[in-house]
Amino acid sequence: MSPDNVVWLGSPGFPEAARTALADPQLRRNLRNATTTIRDKRLAVTAELDDWEQLREAGAAIKHRTLRHLDSHLLRLEEAVTKASGIVHWAADAAEANRIVTGLVRATGESEVVKVKSMATQEIGLNEALAEAGIRAFETDLAELIVQLGDDRPSHILVPAIHRNRAEIREIFVREMAAWGRPAPADLTDEPRALAEAARLHLRERFLHAKVAVSGANFAIAETGTVGVVESEGNGRMCLTLPKTLITVMGIEKVLPAWQDLEVFLQLLPRSSTGERMNPYTSTWTGTTPGDGPQSFHLILLDNGRTTTLADTVGRQALGCIRCSACLNVCPVYERTGGHAYGSVYPGPIGAILTPLLVGVEHAETLPFASTLCGACYDACPVKINIPEVLTHLRAKVVEAKRAKRRTPSAEALAMRAATAVLTSPARLAGAQRAAALGGRMLGRKGVIGPLPGPLHGWTDARDTPAPPPESFRSWWKRTKPELEGRP
Repeated sequence: MSPDNVVWLGSPGFPEAARTALADPQLRRNLRNATTTIRDKRLAVTAELDDWEQLREAGAAIKHRTLRHLDSHLLRLEEAVTKASGIVHWAADAAEANRIVTGLVRATGESEVVKVKSMATQEIGLNEALAEAGIRAFETDLAELIVQLGDDRPSHILVPAIHRNRAEIREIFVREMAAWGRPAPADLTDEPRALAEAARLHLRERFLHAKVAVSGANFAIAETGTVGVVESEGNGRMCLTLPKTLITVMGIEKVLPAWQDLEVFLQLLPRSSTGERMNPYTSTWTGTTPGDGPQSFHLILLDNGRTTTLADTVGRQALGCIRCSACLNVCPVYERTGGHAYGSVYPGPIGAILTPLLVGVEHAETLPFASTLCGACYDACPVKINIPEVLTHLRAKVVEAKRAKRRTPSAEALAMRAATAVLTSPARLAGAQRAAALGGRMLGRKGVIGPLPGPLHGWTDARDTPAPPPESFRSWWKRTKPELEGRP
């Protein structure tokens, strides 16, 4: 599996990138304000439902059952889409998906496309591939527009420009809009209403002239061949209805067996993502209809590491993700580092497991360690993905891979062997405790161990380590309870 399957991966690794992010106080303020707001809204709307936990259980069960029979559901979906006059393409990886989309756009004779916000197209680097082919892609989601105009990268699944504040967005609009179409008003302020109006006027020209649109998909129904997108601004609705050709790139895990399954997910997704009871725009379409909407519809079913992930009995649960971003908004690590530190289009806790699974853990070995394992992500996930379980599973893979490559034991391995030798022998343990007590009296005059030399300084520099007690429990017991010594 190539690391090129998911763009922006790996350089620098998470620890180095996180240190850079932590040095930016403005970034931390932007993240804290945004995640706190979304988190509070989510808690309020989920508390309104008496059956919220039952909905989570239902969502998890549907996803689990669907993944077990993914092959048959995908074949049913292909049959239903084809019957409705759509065309289905299968893409094994990012390169093949990009070739298919590029070929379809070229076949129309157009050199521009409008896009609905899509994680799948970001995953495969579609905009860059189209640009190399001389085709310009225009993002129409407000946050994605900000990222594109700023020559930036998304840092959040739901709010890609979460790392930007209003003043920064105004500056980007004033500086860059003219190069992409209608310029920003000369008197543009940083008021949200003014920024949204500038974006609306800028994008309207694109909507009215576009002949080709590219979208992702939140869901696809195998039973009917229906594809669905949920969004909050109406830009998706414009892209899905005005152009003559619609190309949808969808990860194969997004399929659902039956139309009735939407009953669960259209309650889970908006509450978990935007803190709303329902999405302002829920668009569904089935193939093409003469004289109404796009007259040519292409559905590209993207693998790109998903079948490999499906073979991992622990990691496969990550394919149940519905891209709500609830795990990002509760993660203490993400709130302090932002999404760019993860080096992938999938940031936060879900990115820390999904990216290594899609591209191979050897290409993203630092990401499974980008977590405190506090479990807040598991509690927030609407489909109950046990992210901490997958993180520890992937950490074990990283450790085993490093162990297999080493010709000599690592310092950590030697330390663990020494600990095993001590802890499996009562006599050696007693001796170690006496030595620790003596060392504690020498190094811990103030009750804590001071700075230690060599490789141990990384521990003592970052935390206060209590000095070992002058007397162990074993010694105390022997001294105060001699009559009980040796009893079972």
